[in-house]
Amino acid sequence: MTQPTLKPLEIAGQTFEWGRRTYLMGILNLTPDSFSGDGLATDLDAAISQVKLFEPEADLLDLGAESTRPNSTPVPVEMELARLLPALEAVKKYSLHPVSVDTFKPEVARIALAAGAHIINDITGLREPAMRELVAETGVPVIVMHMRGTPQTMLNLTDYGGDVVGVLLEWFDKKLDELKAAGISREKIILDPGLGFAKNFEQNLEILHRLAEFKKLGQPLLIGLSRKSFVGRLVGGKNPPPPGPERDYGTAAGVALAIAGGADIIRVHNVPALAGAVRVADAIARFRL
Repeated sequence: MTQPTLKPLEIAGQTFEWGRRTYLMGILNLTPDSFSGDGLATDLDAAISQVKLFEPEADLLDLGAESTRPNSTPVPVEMELARLLPALEAVKKYSLHPVSVDTFKPEVARIALAAGAHIINDITGLREPAMRELVAETGVPVIVMHMRGTPQTMLNLTDYGGDVVGVLLEWFDKKLDELKAAGISREKIILDPGLGFAKNFEQNLEILHRLAEFKKLGQPLLIGLSRKSFVGRLVGGKNPPPPGPERDYGTAAGVALAIAGGADIIRVHNVPALAGAVRVADAIARFRL
């Protein structure tokens, strides 16, 4: 599905032309407790190796230094920065791709931007006024995700009155107005429906099934379904595989359908394994006679 009305977005010297193709974002988890089992913690050599592995196929890199899996333990700003900054410095030496920082803390975001990050990826949808002020002040592109509550409470907040997509569309409409009032350009906003964040199994499937409805919001869409629990459940039934490479085949199927539904960016843990699936799905979904 094309997006002819969306203007291209330039990030770190690279132009993202929404609707022409799907872009691939590689995840670097700098935590010891990543849900997907790929946490790099403070192992810089491992982070550099992963960047080199991702580099040929990824379009963006996303660095996260605090786990946001269900019931994860919050970490203080100092610990998040201690994990993030050395890796960010190393990544920028080995990659020319735009770098996103996955954080909801304004203090971390400000320091990360000063250290060379290009995008803020906020799972709370810029809930903090200080984060909105920072994004408006710097003009940095931002990924705005939908989530209720916190990673510690979100699994108890999945009642959407029977229409999760309708509720999310209304939430994003209001959020876009709120961000405009805060001085944030719509051209810099990428939306993420937040699969797995205050969404149950059926709701995740419904969001993906109805993904095309989110195009009416007029913003680029990022989808992150890589290795998530609903994928594991579908792959393994009563015996789902652990959240690691065993879920990549199921992830590939979900990625293909997300692209058919209009996703602009796909966020994945295993870039080499998913790059081919993205290209095939892209060629079919965007084929024009």
